[in-house]
Amino acid sequence: MASSMTISFRLFSFTLIIMILMGTSLAQLTPNFYLRSCPQVFEVVGSVVWTVVSMERRMGASLLRLQFHDCFVNGCDASILLDDTPTLEGEKTAAPNINSARGFEVIDIIKSNVEKVCPGVVSCADIIAITALESVLALGGPRWKVKLGRRDSLSASFSAANGSAIPLPTFSLKNLISTFQAVGLSAHDMVALTGAHTIGKAHCPSFRSRIYNEINIDPLFASIMQLNCPQSSGFGDNNLAPIDLKTPNYFDNSYYKNLVKQKGLLHSDQEFYSGGFTDSLVEHYSKNPLSFEKDFAAAMIKMGDISPLTGDHGEIRKNCRVINS
Repeated sequence: MASSMTISFRLFSFTLIIMILMGTSLAQLTPNFYLRSCPQVFEVVGSVVWTVVSMERRMGASLLRLQFHDCFVNGCDASILLDDTPTLEGEKTAAPNINSARGFEVIDIIKSNVEKVCPGVVSCADIIAITALESVLALGGPRWKVKLGRRDSLSASFSAANGSAIPLPTFSLKNLISTFQAVGLSAHDMVALTGAHTIGKAHCPSFRSRIYNEINIDPLFASIMQLNCPQSSGFGDNNLAPIDLKTPNYFDNSYYKNLVKQKGLLHSDQEFYSGGFTDSLVEHYSKNPLSFEKDFAAAMIKMGDISPLTGDHGEIRKNCRVINS
């Protein structure tokens, strides 16, 4: 009996080793993935991010947002970075991204610098993940252990990015919950992750209807926002407003304090504090910044696990904008 079990175990172990060596999708993401192949990767990425964010604080929010918009469309695979070609329709021109998603040039610089020290080793998908962390750190936010080992997609999906995969500022609480659940994130994860809006900005059309038509909004706050966002469509459409008016350049829990005071800029923001079951969590985060940071960090790790390409799937792009020839 013992001999039979020993043989079975050895066969299983041998099979598992062979599968791993062949590069199957059994590979798991791990914080130490580049420990030997590119130990400098965090330093290289961080040096660019911190320099750029010191020159333009808003870029920190934009770089963090890239990971959200990438992971919600067919997983964390750097598909959002692909440019359009005659044979590929990318995601950059989809409604949630066009004239909104930015920071692609920063990713280009980071990728170029990483390639100089570790050519052909670090994926663009992992660069997005590390860049998100460094952006939050540069703005005073929490640290988390970024899990690595993703590979880059060979395609993109304009239709998915243009559909309901990415949460929109007009969404109801029910819509928001469904969108997050579709990628394996809970309502708790959702409320924690949306705290990233503490460092974000929004274009006038995304909040125009709220500041002029909704009643669950602080009147003075609405009046202030109206100064930079005319009611008539087409006027001031490119004007930006900080989602967190109090401390727009610092990663803190002011976003939740604003919601409690009915000062959520986007309709979707205020939905988290509108008489629903998420009210209590918003109140908790508004009073407990450390709890928010802990939960945000945990949710970022969880989001980074959304359908990654590993093993022999995908590729390591040489240029994040195009598939290897």
